[in-house]
Amino acid sequence: MSATPGSGLYLGLMSGTSLDGVDCALADLGASPRLLASRFLPYPTELKTALLALSESGEDEIERAGRIAAELAGRYAACVEALLGDAGLAARDIAAIGCHGQTVRHRPERGYSVQLVNAALLAERTGITVVADFRSRDIAAGGQGAPLVPAFHAACFRDAGRHRVVINIGGIANLTDLPAGGAVRGFDSGPGNILLDAWARETLGAERDQDGDLASTGANIPDLLERMLADEYFGRLPPKSTGRERFNAKWLAGMAPDRGRAADVQATLAELTARSIATDIGRHCPGAVEAYACGGGVHNADLMRRLRAHLGGRGLATTESLGIHPDWVEAMAFAWLAKRALERSPGNLPEVTGARGPRVLGAIYPA
Repeated sequence: MSATPGSGLYLGLMSGTSLDGVDCALADLGASPRLLASRFLPYPTELKTALLALSESGEDEIERAGRIAAELAGRYAACVEALLGDAGLAARDIAAIGCHGQTVRHRPERGYSVQLVNAALLAERTGITVVADFRSRDIAAGGQGAPLVPAFHAACFRDAGRHRVVINIGGIANLTDLPAGGAVRGFDSGPGNILLDAWARETLGAERDQDGDLASTGANIPDLLERMLADEYFGRLPPKSTGRERFNAKWLAGMAPDRGRAADVQATLAELTARSIATDIGRHCPGAVEAYACGGGVHNADLMRRLRAHLGGRGLATTESLGIHPDWVEAMAFAWLAKRALERSPGNLPEVTGARGPRVLGAIYPA
């Protein structure tokens, strides 16, 4: 017999803007969500290149998108099967998979956001109910469709006696404001790792600046930092969200036509991420006394050092101190959103996305 929505065991699949691969988290979503097991499956270079190409208009997009969606479903299924094998579980033990898919376009101002995955094929391959396409309903209701993780942050990390802020640093950085009482707020502050990774590929021929080693040897370029922070996105009021459509290698080239010493540009990009996060916390989450980080950015020692310096007395820890390892928070969030969908419970926070009201998110593909 297959698991029911009340069984408590869910899988979350997350592949973010950094395009490094897929995170799979097995979560017990009882009264207090717990991470039981996890698995990461990296993307091959060819797939990453193809996904990057789909972030801009090009020839034969429909054909390419369809083929890649099917390929992603196969890779997601392989990751699920490996994790279930590690955990000694079968498909029938899992209530559902929450699959974010791979974002290739995020255009809420035009009424859409595209997360590639062939969810029907994923359900066929795994024999598990799949919930996907989480953003569309919120956008249809006038929202940004992002960020969606603040609702999960509120469920797991809110404290009745402390005003907290959660910083998720993926390709794009987003913030969740968790006051002790009152409405939860959240929004994308701007680039997280996306520009750092783009510059590392160009100058180091590597996927990332490991531990921020290159940035730590450089010096900030004040004029470049000032030009970047002058981008109108940083002055917008929430609700707001962004993506690779805005912050990309072309954007950086326009800001720094003369480039400069590689380490200095990398240092300035790290400063941009840290400064924009800290500025938005001060502006939009002024009462926060504690900050907790999650996402791939927590592994960049230089970036975390810069962020701590800008946050000052607030202090900075990772979500591991709150019970969930920072690498798996987002994947767990989509497992949680799948559970909400099966329960027909709202998954969005209108105060975060700007939607006209709470909505049940996700399209369901039964096993």
